Amino acid sequence: MADPSFDVVSKVDRQEVDNALNQAGKELSTRFDFRGVNAKVAWAGEEAIAIEAETEERALAAVEVFKEKLIKRGISLKAFEADEPALSGKIYKVNGRILQGIASDKAKQIAKFIRDEGPKGVQAQIQGDQLRVSGKKKDHLQEVISALKGKDFEIALQFTNYR
Repeated sequence: MADPSFDVVSKVDRQEVDNALNQAGKELSTRFDFRGVNAKVAWAGEEAIAIEAETEERALAAVEVFKEKLIKRGISLKAFEADEPALSGKIYKVNGRILQGIASDKAKQIAKFIRDEGPKGVQAQIQGDQLRVSGKKKDHLQEVISALKGKDFEIALQFTNYR
């Protein structure tokens, strides 16, 4: 029988992001402090989000509303990155991105952490934008998951395919 293993991934449920986006849009259209500033939040591509408002303060407040909705939908804020507001004509625009996948330098950093801090006999292989961690004992894999949850790698990590 094969050794127990699990995958370390950084993925976001697009439907949950879409729900958060719709909720934020609805709140921006009904909240008193957003009246008359034409605040909008919408998709701007596959992983990009555009937030607009007539003033810089309202644009930043709209970003915060969107972040609140992401948190309520169970999405880590490490998976969302927003730029500073930029003036475009008469409207301030904020470009945001949903971050998915583990970059190769982060994957190497996580693999090194598992090698150095993890129990003996646990290996991590980089497979594209995720890591496969395997070991002889399930208890060792549980220790690795706890250690990874305890360390901040500045990206949202999930643990899947535990077997």
